[in-house]
Amino acid sequence: MIELDRVRAVLKKYPERFIHRVFTPAEAAFCRGRVPELAARFAAKEAVMKALGTGARSVAWREIEVLPDRRGKPLVYLYGGARTRADFIGLEAIDISLTHLDSFAVASVVCTQRIREQEPEEARPRLIARLKQRGLLVDDDGEERLPDVLPPIRK
Repeated sequence: MIELDRVRAVLKKYPERFIHRVFTPAEAAFCRGRVPELAARFAAKEAVMKALGTGARSVAWREIEVLPDRRGKPLVYLYGGARTRADFIGLEAIDISLTHLDSFAVASVVCTQRIREQEPEEARPRLIARLKQRGLLVDDDGEERLPDVLPPIRK
């Protein structure tokens, strides 16, 4: 979420620099300087960066592009470091919703991630070690066991 007045202020002070640094040429052409459109895309890029787990540190603003399809639905395109990060964490899809009101623009992102398959004999010891580290193992009668809420891993 971002205030439209913040975007207006930055555009007034650094119009070309802001547009060039944050938006791809296609986004800039689509928005045509319209503050609500620019603000919504800025909020979208922030939301995608958070979903990638990087914030603005490891991903450039222009590596995330938000453009509408033929029906107007916003689509997210990733390039460079953003694409690499998405592949690394196993993202399969990014769905996004944009809106703007009188004074705010808001973006919501929902990502689907593929499940990494592991052999049970590899996964169980790592899970147990993590649970021990966090104090989440149940200790009944001197025996360590997983809490009942976790299903056993079948071989």
